[in-house]
Amino acid sequence: MSKKNVLFLTLKIFSATGGIEKVCKIVGKILWEHSQQSQNLLSIYAMHDKEQISDERYFPAGVYKAFNARKSSFGFQSILAGTQSGVVILSHVNLLLFGYIIKLLSPSTKLILFAHGIEVWKKLGWMQVTWIKKCDTIICVSHFTRQKMIALHGINEHKCIVVNNCLDPYLPKHKNETKSVELLKKYGLNQQSIVLLTLSRLSAHDRDKGYEKVLKSVKILKVEFPALVYMIAGKYDAAEKQWLDNLIAQLQLQAAVVFTGYVEDNELAAHFGIADIYVMPSIKEGFGIIFIEAMYYGKPVIAGNKDGSSDALANGKFGLLVNPDDQTAITQAVREIIVNRHRYIPNAQMLMEYFGYENY
Repeated sequence: MSKKNVLFLTLKIFSATGGIEKVCKIVGKILWEHSQQSQNLLSIYAMHDKEQISDERYFPAGVYKAFNARKSSFGFQSILAGTQSGVVILSHVNLLLFGYIIKLLSPSTKLILFAHGIEVWKKLGWMQVTWIKKCDTIICVSHFTRQKMIALHGINEHKCIVVNNCLDPYLPKHKNETKSVELLKKYGLNQQSIVLLTLSRLSAHDRDKGYEKVLKSVKILKVEFPALVYMIAGKYDAAEKQWLDNLIAQLQLQAAVVFTGYVEDNELAAHFGIADIYVMPSIKEGFGIIFIEAMYYGKPVIAGNKDGSSDALANGKFGLLVNPDDQTAITQAVREIIVNRHRYIPNAQMLMEYFGYENY
């Protein structure tokens, strides 16, 4: 490799479907397109991906190497390639050690770190902070994360730039403007149902999406809007499902709540299609790609105002931001959109200007 080349180090790209993995696919695509224009050589290494997993819509298999959790091999090859590269990009703070060693061996190599959310919102050890400070640039996905990097870790503010996440250019469109009859039937709903949607992994160890507060709002609003239904989509663990079932029983909402379980990517558009409002008053979103995806499908959005969600809603231009700790505020926001739904349907052209792939 020559010093003009670029190395992108990641934990996972294709073996998981979370927000960070979505970012890595898109960044990989952009780096590949840039390498074609600049004639630089691009290499993408994924520590935990299995070797047979790839999607060549984003970048060709020839630039990508999966290490199937072989950390020692990943580390050795990353350091070797990194010292011969002009730019090394780290997708996560857990890759900082490799970046730090590369920087020690090759001080002229430019080191760039992506800072997403909760992984950098906590107090880090002095060693990790030392490694971070060796980075030339830190790309923060939201202003909230940038503020955390500066305040918690003493990072030079001039090193920290904000680049909001974007929509995946291959996100399928919802072709039918009407609600899917098949899906409505599957979940025991009808065309008159007013469907609130939250899409998230449900875990007893990570209870920060605000769905319990949405449930309490549904209890209050069912009197006024009897057709109101809350659809909670996403994989869940047994402990969290039991906790939610108990809460739903206490609120007597068994007939008003639908759990879909894990939803495949090719079914997401149809599920957004049967929803009327996307609501997730979270407190730990680094950015919240799911919000811009919901808006891409034309859904009014309610999000919390105490994390990176504010960036995803452009500080309220695209939806309602509420205090995620204020039950009354959440209830009022849901009522407001039910009554005035068309006022809150996001402007598709403006959304793409903010969060489209070309702009990113």
